[in-house]
Amino acid sequence: MFKSLSFKVILFGFIFTFFSSFGQSFFLGLFNPSIRETLTITHGQFGSIYASATLLSSFILIWLGKKIDDINISKFSFLVVILLALSCFLFSKISSIIFLFFAILLMRFSGQGMMSHTATTTISRYFTKSRGKALSTGWFGLSTAEFILPVLIIYLLTLYDWKVIWISISLIVIFFLPLTSYFLIKNLKLDSRESIDEKNSSNQNIKDWKRIEVIKDYRFYIICANMLAMPWIATGTFVYQSFILGSKNWGPYIIAQSFMVYSIMSVITLFISGFLIDKFTSRKILIYMNIPLLLSTIVIIYFNHPFTAFVFLGLIGISNGLANVLGSSTWAEIYGVKYIGSIKALTTALMVFATAFGTAFFGVLIDKGYSIEQIALISAIYITISIILLLLVKSKINPIKI
Repeated sequence: MFKSLSFKVILFGFIFTFFSSFGQSFFLGLFNPSIRETLTITHGQFGSIYASATLLSSFILIWLGKKIDDINISKFSFLVVILLALSCFLFSKISSIIFLFFAILLMRFSGQGMMSHTATTTISRYFTKSRGKALSTGWFGLSTAEFILPVLIIYLLTLYDWKVIWISISLIVIFFLPLTSYFLIKNLKLDSRESIDEKNSSNQNIKDWKRIEVIKDYRFYIICANMLAMPWIATGTFVYQSFILGSKNWGPYIIAQSFMVYSIMSVITLFISGFLIDKFTSRKILIYMNIPLLLSTIVIIYFNHPFTAFVFLGLIGISNGLANVLGSSTWAEIYGVKYIGSIKALTTALMVFATAFGTAFFGVLIDKGYSIEQIALISAIYITISIILLLLVKSKINPIKI
């Protein structure tokens, strides 16, 4: 299906999205109880620290993330890997609230931010006619991690101290990723592109937008309103999964087991969406992205049976599969790929910011006594408004031909 370099780019994306999981909320949320017990802090305090650190990481990402447009990708990825390994090691040394802030800052910046940014920007820039399928395959790395790691980590936490687990993770990162990056993308250049035939090449004559132009385009903000729903709502769910378990009186392993359904649905949707995007374009698929997420909030509002957890996270998984691919392919379709690193740095930073907002917002509401059903209702209202706005401008979301 793919030529040699194309296969290596996709495999690189797969591995980097898998390892980005160490900075993702679903993974860090597994250590929430252990960290709060170690530091004797509340849900709200943890959420505020997590949110402020994540927020700062998003601002840093806006400026450093755009360097991927200027630096050889092999060198850029090596620097990201070193930072991730250092972040994992520092996370094992958390002993105070201040240390927790900086550890989360580095983990969110290097893991969720730079690892996923490097993977998706590289794939988005290189692929043209197969961009949807390539992105969906690359994001399969994160879905694989979401399927394997929650149950594995919960099991390991019954055997080892949480800090020992983080030291082990840092060793895995530093020994495995540098060699992987070198062998997969050492020959990849900034102007490397997937080969396309004449029929397809005529469709690629679109304007390449600079980031300063993008932020003046009103369509950008409406699309972002939809793109950011998934990060802040899912993050709140993942970070405060122990609160949801307590509220619904589910068993301690229900959420972890439900992550398998979440991951399976993410994977199925990833592959389906990849083919749909290459056939119909991201712009036509975008409107359906958050409908499963909306349904998930309705499920959590009205149902309490333990089986609900599997339906709830399964629906989130469907939206996640769509969002992962659309979050990269949409921008490349509308704004071109010449400055895609700079644009993706901004959108990834906004995504990280949304996760910070979700963490803080959920934490404050929980501390104020809001139920999970009330929080889900607020989430449902936001999703509905963002979908309506997108419907109003759907016909205007097209690239500018040159």
